[in-house]
Amino acid sequence: MSAVYKSIIIDDEELARADLKAVLKDFSSVEIIGEADNYADAKELIERSSPDLIFLDIQMPNKSGFELLKDVKTEAKIIFVTAYDEYAIKAFEVNAQDYLLKPVNKDRLALALEHINIPPAEDSAQKKFTAEDNIFLMVNNTYHFIRIDSIIKISSAGNYSEIFTSANIKGFVLKTMREWETRLPKNLFVRIHRYSIINLGFIDHIEEWFNYSYQIYLKGIEKPLVMSRRFAAKLKDKMC
Repeated sequence: MSAVYKSIIIDDEELARADLKAVLKDFSSVEIIGEADNYADAKELIERSSPDLIFLDIQMPNKSGFELLKDVKTEAKIIFVTAYDEYAIKAFEVNAQDYLLKPVNKDRLALALEHINIPPAEDSAQKKFTAEDNIFLMVNNTYHFIRIDSIIKISSAGNYSEIFTSANIKGFVLKTMREWETRLPKNLFVRIHRYSIINLGFIDHIEEWFNYSYQIYLKGIEKPLVMSRRFAAKLKDKMC
């Protein structure tokens, strides 16, 4: 790997930090610039050092690693480190680069670091979401748990997308419309335009507009969305 990542380790166990640092010595792509063992020090360290990569323990006293990420703004890549594999499920499907189980295995660490430099393939076979899934997602540089069926609409924004939820979470995420469309439950979400995906459960009403297009009014969204003619048939099939 050619890139060198300014990295920090956040773990309340001194022995766990020492073990991880020992394994990381064999990786020239990782430069450890700091470590912390509690929420307050970790938050200050992230804000002060602006790391490229964070090795983050999940279970810590007072506040968890999840809560820490919700309270700080960072563009760092996250590799979770945990002793409990039950955390390695839906929470990591979207934004965390990877997770490692303690004690950290050198080969598994090498794979995690390799993943950082490999963008996810849009056509890869990724698990589809269900309406009840909670995903751990960075929105405007802040992490949130977002329940899939709380998403009202998703709009295209180049390589990003903009989401709006019923929990008043809105902003940009590094996720393409194609990936959303592939992974969202098809019985709940529909694409109404090349720039828009909506949740059927939030449709208030639909009005005809000019040139055989329509305006869709969604609960919780002030302005109506335009549905192009080519997508109208798909919506009609889902609502029948």
